[in-house]
Amino acid sequence: MKGTLIGLSAGILLAASPAAANEARTADLVNGDGQRIGQITVKPVSGGVLLTAKAQRLPAGAHGFHIHETGKCEPAAGFKTAGGHLADGASHGFHADDGPHPGDMPNVHVGSDGVLNVEVLNSRVQLTESGDGALLDRDGSALMIHSGPDDYESQPSGAAGARIACAVIAESGG
Repeated sequence: MKGTLIGLSAGILLAASPAAANEARTADLVNGDGQRIGQITVKPVSGGVLLTAKAQRLPAGAHGFHIHETGKCEPAAGFKTAGGHLADGASHGFHADDGPHPGDMPNVHVGSDGVLNVEVLNSRVQLTESGDGALLDRDGSALMIHSGPDDYESQPSGAAGARIACAVIAESGG
């Protein structure tokens, strides 16, 4: 089991190198059974980071889509190892007086066929190792899909339900 988790963790890391800080990175999106169900690409663009998610075998409906503070996606732990949302001291939610925080993004919508194909521009994050909204700090970060929709105000995470799919954003070997 330990070997499987180590292999899985290594397999879902985004390919990156310190010299390639401005290059797009792609990671496998895995479900709670550790199966690859798609990919997420993060690309620095003017004004933030463009996140592109393509996945299949997801439940139909609206789902919370967040950036979590730690780059660990362990299915056996319900992806709790990814920590809370990347918050940088701000409150959760688009409706919060001192929000949204960097990890907040709009809900994503999956069709009846279980397919997700979405692009989101997040202007509160950057594909760097330090600074506000840094995705590549020492422990990386994770992109998470939740079982239900984010209500954009409940603290600390929008009442979006269980974590059902995860991808790691980290430097190689991170």
